[in-house]
Amino acid sequence: MSFKIAIIGAGSVGFTKKLFTDLLCVPEFRDIEVALTDISQHNLDMIRAILDKIVEANGFPVKVTTHTDRRRALEGAKYIISCVRVGGLEAYADDIRIPLKYGIDQCVGDTICAGGILYGQRNIPVILDFCKDIREVAAPGAKFLNYANPMAMNTWAAIEYGKVDTVGLCHGVQHGAEQIAEILGAKSPSELDYICSGINHQTWFIDLRLNGRKIGKEELVAAFEAHPVFSQQEKLRIDVLKRFGVYSTESNGHLSEYLPWYRKRPEEIARWIDMSDWIHGETGGYLRHSTETRNWFETEFPQFLASAAKPIDPAKRSNEHASHILEALETGRVYRGHFNVKNNGVISNLPADAIIESPGFVDRFGINMVSGITLPEACAATCMASINVQRMSVHAAVSGDIDLLKLAVLHDPLVGAVATPEEVWQMVDEMVVAQARWLPQYADAVPAAKERLATSTVKTRDWAGAARRNVRSIEELRAEKSALKKAV
Repeated sequence: MSFKIAIIGAGSVGFTKKLFTDLLCVPEFRDIEVALTDISQHNLDMIRAILDKIVEANGFPVKVTTHTDRRRALEGAKYIISCVRVGGLEAYADDIRIPLKYGIDQCVGDTICAGGILYGQRNIPVILDFCKDIREVAAPGAKFLNYANPMAMNTWAAIEYGKVDTVGLCHGVQHGAEQIAEILGAKSPSELDYICSGINHQTWFIDLRLNGRKIGKEELVAAFEAHPVFSQQEKLRIDVLKRFGVYSTESNGHLSEYLPWYRKRPEEIARWIDMSDWIHGETGGYLRHSTETRNWFETEFPQFLASAAKPIDPAKRSNEHASHILEALETGRVYRGHFNVKNNGVISNLPADAIIESPGFVDRFGINMVSGITLPEACAATCMASINVQRMSVHAAVSGDIDLLKLAVLHDPLVGAVATPEEVWQMVDEMVVAQARWLPQYADAVPAAKERLATSTVKTRDWAGAARRNVRSIEELRAEKSALKKAV
C-alpha cells in the first residue's frame, strides 16, 4: 500500500517516534510516505534524524519528508495526525502559575479547569487552520486523528466548525485497564474485557470481565486496597470507586481536577494525592515532567539517536490507537478501541453535541460506535458539568467572546469551588493578556483587559501550590536514573 500520512506537531519527538514505529509494524505500510511538519526546524531535524535511522536499520522503502510549511506536508495526505502544543511550555507555565495566584491548584491543567480552558483557546484557532488546509489540499475525504489536548474541545471544534472527518484519540483507557488487570492477577491485559464510556479523561469502566467472569465493585475495591503501590498512589480514584461504584480511567492527579471535592482546600490536597510521581496529584506535576523531559531529550539526544538503529519488533507495537485504526481502515482487519466522537445518541444520557469517549469498531467501512450506552447517574452528572464548560469554551474560542470565556471558567467545577466571580473575571483578564500572542481572536479585548487589570482591587497571592516540586537538573535526573538501575 502506498499513501501519505502527515503528522502535525511532529516536533513532539518521542511521541512521533512511537507513532512512526507503530505504523511500520503493519507489513502493508512499509511503502507509505510520512510527512512531518512543525514550527520548529530544530525539532524537525531531530525527529528526522531518528526516523531516518529507523528506516535505514530496517531497510524499508518508507519515505520521510519534513516541512515547516504545513500545507506542503498536508498536500495529498489521506490521514493527518495532530499532536501539537500551542504556546509550548511557556504558555503552559502561565496556565499553572496564574490560577495559583487565585488559589486554584492544578496537577495537569490541560483538559478543563482554568489552564485547560485557556489551552483550548490557544489550540482551537490553530485546529481550525489545520482543518481549512485539510479541506483545501489533503486527499478527498481525509481523516483527521487528533491526539492534542484539550481533547474534547479540539475535536468538538474540528467537527462542528472545521467540517473535517475527525476522531480524537487518547491512551487513558488502556492504562486504566492495565492497572485493573494487574490488581486482579491477570497474566496478560488481554484477559480483561471491558466497556469504558464517558468523556475524555472522565471515562468509566462500566463493565469488567476477567476471562469472562464479571468483576463487581467490592472485588475491585478490595483488590486495589490490597495492592502495595496502587493503594497509595490512587487514593482518590479508590474513594471515587467506593462512592460511584465504578473505576475512572483517569489518573489520580487528573481526576482530582475534575471533582472539586478533593482539591478545593489546600490542607486537604495532601490527603488524596501521592508524591511518588507527578501523575498522582503534584501541583503543576505535568508541567515539571514535560520540562524535565524536554531538557533530558535535548541533552541525551545522541543516545536516543543511537537507540533508533535497531530492527522493529512488531510484538512491541504500542497500544496507541492510530496505527491500529489505519490498519483496520486500509486492510479490513477489525480493531476495537475507545474513540472520541460526537455523541449523537451513543451515550443515551449525555447531550447529542458532546464529544464522548466510548467503544467502537473499525474496519473498511470506518469507525462504527456502539450505541445505546447509559452511564451511571453520578458518572453522567460529573461528565455533564465538564461538557457544559467545554461547549462554552469552544464557542468562546471561535467567536472571541471574552465574556463567554469568563462564564466558561466560572462554571468550571474546581474554579467555581475556589474562586469568586470577581476573582475569575480578573484571572481570565490576566491570562488573556499574558497569552495574547497565541490568542488572535481576543486581540480586540486585550486593551480593555489591560485597563481593568491596572485599576483592579481584587487581591492575589504569591503561592506555589499545596504540593509543588522544583524542576530537577540534568545532573539530578542522571543520579536518579543511575540509582534506579543499581536497585534493579
